[in-house]
Amino acid sequence: MKQAESTKPQKRERVRSRTGDTDLAFSIVVLILLGLGIVMMFSASYAIAINEGKEGYYYALRQVIFAGIGLVMMFIMSHVDYHIFQKKGFPLIIYGGAVFLLILVLFIGTDLGTGCQRWLNLGFTTFQPSELAKFAIVILFSYLIDQNFERMQQLFAGTVVYLLLLGVIIGLLLLEPHLSCSILIAVIGIALVFVGGAKWRNIGIITVIGVILAGLVLMYLINTKGIGYFQRRIATWFHPFDSDDVDGTWQSRQSLIAIGSGGLFGLGLGESRQKYLYLPESENDFVFSIVCEELGLFGAITVILLFVLLVMQGFHIASHCKDRFGMLVAIGFTLQIGLQAFINIGVVSGFLPNTGISLPFFSYGGTALVMQLMQMGIVLNISRSRQPIQIKKVRPAPEESEMAFPQDA
Repeated sequence: MKQAESTKPQKRERVRSRTGDTDLAFSIVVLILLGLGIVMMFSASYAIAINEGKEGYYYALRQVIFAGIGLVMMFIMSHVDYHIFQKKGFPLIIYGGAVFLLILVLFIGTDLGTGCQRWLNLGFTTFQPSELAKFAIVILFSYLIDQNFERMQQLFAGTVVYLLLLGVIIGLLLLEPHLSCSILIAVIGIALVFVGGAKWRNIGIITVIGVILAGLVLMYLINTKGIGYFQRRIATWFHPFDSDDVDGTWQSRQSLIAIGSGGLFGLGLGESRQKYLYLPESENDFVFSIVCEELGLFGAITVILLFVLLVMQGFHIASHCKDRFGMLVAIGFTLQIGLQAFINIGVVSGFLPNTGISLPFFSYGGTALVMQLMQMGIVLNISRSRQPIQIKKVRPAPEESEMAFPQDA
């Protein structure tokens, strides 16, 4: 009998995937926009706070507190698997909650001097249900498209269902009225349906029907609020300096004066003149006018480029996502920030009629800021899972077995 040569068992390797790092470029752009937004909002709100008998830093301090809460939420959401929003029933619950709050605001909502009933008074702050509606549409549409992708080219399953869901939200928003948010949500919804694989013909049908329904709601509003409300909005857009309606055109006039006063390099940080009670809502919807006045054309272009970079990087994250749901969510939230910035800048510069929409990360508004940062955290979480890293983990070798002696031949 010949003793067999002993062999040491080989160590076995086990491969597992680990979530990647968050997108550094996207994070940096968000933080720069947030920091610059707080600084400019403080500058724009100082005189208003003093005039109201408050400390000059009143609005800025509250914004910093909400920014801190938002950053915590962004950090948490960047580490919580975004697939939790895909769990059965959750998207419909969020959508139902948004619809309920939009109905509630029509009865017990607060008008903060805009002539529109858009806010719910929570005691310590106010909340716009439209912020939740934006979030709900992105999550619900992404979920439904992912679950029914094979049927997206069908007329009913791929278009009509989404039209009905959009119609409920937009109809309630128009009753406030909140035209700019209605347009924003409609564009986001249609964009997600298009990316989800719907036919162009079906999207065209959605658009036509949606315009007809919006027209019916508009006729109702004209009958209830009067044609003058809408005529004033159009008049202030086309003729901000020529219109006899000084009260209706005052905000647009002062906004354009602020932008023109800034020139190329601006009057200097904190040196705005229009913020001294000339420009209404300078700390909110028209904060970009103060940016132009204090930082000039180059400062304004810098802010615009930061938003462009944010959108580009967000779409880059979406294009590299490993699943359809995450891709659609990233597109939806990125598109929301980009479109909202475009509409706001278009309004304050006179390119679009005054519709009352805030500038993300800049305008005063705690709950809106928290929601925006939370959504950016979800996009960052999607970026963490776009390219799994392969890590080899070596298992410990089992104990050596005793010498093996083969059987005699």
